[in-house]
Amino acid sequence: MNVRLTYEDGTIRVAAGGAADDGAGGVAGDGEADGDALESLPPLPGVESDPRSGTGRAPAHRYAAIRRALEVAGVSVEDHVLDASDRAAEAAGLGDGLSTDYDLREYQREALDAWRDAGDRGVLELPTGAGKTVIAIRAMVELGVPTLVVVPTVDLLDQWQRELEAEFDVPIGRFGGGEQRREAITVSTYDSAYLKAEGVGDAFEFVVFDEVHHLGGEGYRDVARLLAAPARLGLTATFERPDGAHEAVAELIGDRVYALDVDDLAGGHLAPYDIRRIEVELTPDERERYDEKQGTFVEYVRDAGITFTSGSDYRELAKRSGNDPAAREALLAKQDAREIMMNARRKIDRLESILDRHRDDRVIVFTAHTDLVYRLSERFLLPAITAETGAKERREILERFREGTYGRVVAANVLDEGVDVPDANVAVVLSGSGSEREFTQRLGRVLRPKEDDGRAVLYEVVSAETAEERVASRRR
Repeated sequence: MNVRLTYEDGTIRVAAGGAADDGAGGVAGDGEADGDALESLPPLPGVESDPRSGTGRAPAHRYAAIRRALEVAGVSVEDHVLDASDRAAEAAGLGDGLSTDYDLREYQREALDAWRDAGDRGVLELPTGAGKTVIAIRAMVELGVPTLVVVPTVDLLDQWQRELEAEFDVPIGRFGGGEQRREAITVSTYDSAYLKAEGVGDAFEFVVFDEVHHLGGEGYRDVARLLAAPARLGLTATFERPDGAHEAVAELIGDRVYALDVDDLAGGHLAPYDIRRIEVELTPDERERYDEKQGTFVEYVRDAGITFTSGSDYRELAKRSGNDPAAREALLAKQDAREIMMNARRKIDRLESILDRHRDDRVIVFTAHTDLVYRLSERFLLPAITAETGAKERREILERFREGTYGRVVAANVLDEGVDVPDANVAVVLSGSGSEREFTQRLGRVLRPKEDDGRAVLYEVVSAETAEERVASRRR
């Protein structure tokens, strides 16, 4: 029996027996006869019968598994799924144009080998500064096939494009930031890939998902579902998500095949470091307001039986707030309490002493709120970067920080990931989400090896006897 595989609008079509090409990428023939032929095939992952055409159909990400199942069963396959990819590779001359001067460190080679041993599928979990991009570029060279790199931000889009143009002697395509240009090697934002995936799902044999934890978002999962690419590589510093969505990522990309944390590389490939937690007391006025707001919140969730043992509990509270005034009051009270503890006045006083202690160091100050960034910028004359900062201004600030014109910057969330941040050796976290991922990313900003072999320092300033203190204690 012969089986024909084709790609169509984000799906793989499986035609068996008498199905014939209709000349437009589909099939024509006796639907009933072809359906009988499908039933005689071995079980194929994700394939369901399409009675309209008498063929089987599966989400495109099942392509590699379908091929393996047919090969194991000894079924003859006529495979046209990646025809567009083959043409792109030939046109771009990828065999000659993909090379790199990067020499992999031992752990980078181990990571790449683990991924290859897993069938060119899976997630690599390595800390910020460990060279995940280098591993991906080496993988692209070894495979030598059309590749799509998907990234969360325009800043990362620019960085990847520059890096690939420097390494490869082929045109680099781009989806995002005002451009829609496809090449055999293309970089895309997650948002643009979401819009383009169905139309280019047969054009790439390899896909790299940078900051792959973003793929856990329900909408972004469709990017991976609609691409036929059999080779899939996920890169992240922190794979697991509190909502458990990393399990969906593993299904679409592959399991975590290699992982190292900061402590595995600190003192060698990354700088040795110290974490210093500083507790500050709320002022009497802040304490009174915090206790009142936090009390309103705690009383409601206790009476409502909400335990916050999973992310869905908070969503349940948000849902109730739509028609329950008490739930809305509790939610607003929680937000007020959070702002009080995160923006505590004595945190700013303590920051002053830290900045004074590190006059000759390169310092990044992280906060959760834009308003606080501007207050700190004005008080301490710090260059400020927020979501409101234009791309050109952001690049100028970071370049001056890199060259030493600026010795310190303050930012609200936007430097946590997706931005090439110049080397620094001191980080001050005044406020944040409290998540393990965010903390790890901020620590990673100061861990690149220092020329003087010095230690990096991260100060975590928390408000005592608040939810912020409890979260910090659990994380450590």
